[in-house]
This record gives sequence, structure tokens and C-alpha cells, in this order.
Amino acid sequence: MRKSDKNKDAESQILDAAKNIFQKKGMDGARMQEIADEAGINKALLHYYFRSKKLLFEAVFTNAFSLLAPQLNKILNDDSSIEEKVKNFTFNQISFIIKHPYLPNFIIQELNRNPEFFDTIKEHPSFPSLEKFKTQVQKEIQQGILKPIDGEQLFIHIVSLNLFPFIANPLLKGFLQKDDAQYKQLIENRKTEVSEFIIRSIKN
Repeated sequence: MRKSDKNKDAESQILDAAKNIFQKKGMDGARMQEIADEAGINKALLHYYFRSKKLLFEAVFTNAFSLLAPQLNKILNDDSSIEEKVKNFTFNQISFIIKHPYLPNFIIQELNRNPEFFDTIKEHPSFPSLEKFKTQVQKEIQQGILKPIDGEQLFIHIVSLNLFPFIANPLLKGFLQKDDAQYKQLIENRKTEVSEFIIRSIKN
């Protein structure tokens, strides 16, 4: 095996291990030694590939985003109706975050701590474009399908309703008096609840 192939395999192994630890403990709770142990390597080798936990977390996020972004971009720019877009976007985004529950809080933390990081994310070739979505919203309003609503505001509504239960997990569990299993089921139900709520509010 070539050295470059070995490097790629080692990096992939580290990223998988880091994702597992971040999912269990979040960025603040995770330790580089734990990640090294999970990857089956020593800490010195881990630092050879990633000099800090922050850089490793950014790499895990970028890797996850590169999987999610094409899905969401495809939904926003296909030829389906706004109703179908809302359903598919919500289902895909919530399903993805269930598998990567550390992502919403990481985004909030990094936006405050390191906004420049997201300048690089916006350059991703599959970064979701809203232009067709916004144009289609206006078209369906003119056709009498939708009530008057700004396309950008609609997109914010969708993303906010999808993400907030993950960001406010402990708070909502307390308010709703749910244990982990009950809250997990509630999140699962939101794959359809969110889209049905939005569609009822925007359709004529």
C-alpha cells in the first residue's frame, strides 16, 4: 500500500473514532486520548494528523457536511412542489442529525467562536442554493397554491423547527418530562410533524 493510501486510511480511522466520541460526549467533553484509544493509535500519532481537538472537530463536521449538503441541495433544486420540498428537506435533515446529534451545538459554538470557519464551508461545491426555492415559492403564491410568504423566511422556519429540539434537548426534556427513549421517539415523529405543520400554515 502506498504511503498516501495509508495516510488516508489512518485519517478515515481517526475521523470515525472522533465521530463516535463526539456523539457520546460532545466537543467539550471529548478528550484526545479517548479518541486515540477509540482509533487504536497512540496520542502522538493522533496529533501528527490533527494538531488540536478543534481542528479534528472541524474535520469531522466538514466530513459530515459533505454528506448532508448534496442531499439538501438536490431537494431544494429538483422539480418537485414546495410541499414536497418541505417534506423531503425536513425528513432528510432530521434523519441526518439523529445520526450526528453533535452537529447543531457545534455550529452554534463555532459561529460565535470562529465565524471564519464557515466562510470555507460556503465554498463547498454542494453548498445549498436557495435561488430556485425562493423563485418557486413566489411562483406558487402567484398560482394560488401558497399563501403570501417570503421564501427566505420559509426556509428559516423549516431549519429552525428542525434544529431547535436538538439544540435545546435538556431544556425540552425537562419541560415535557420525557426520558431519553420518549424524547427520541418525539424527535422521530418530528420528521413528519414539522413538515405537516408548515404545510398547513402556508397552503391555501
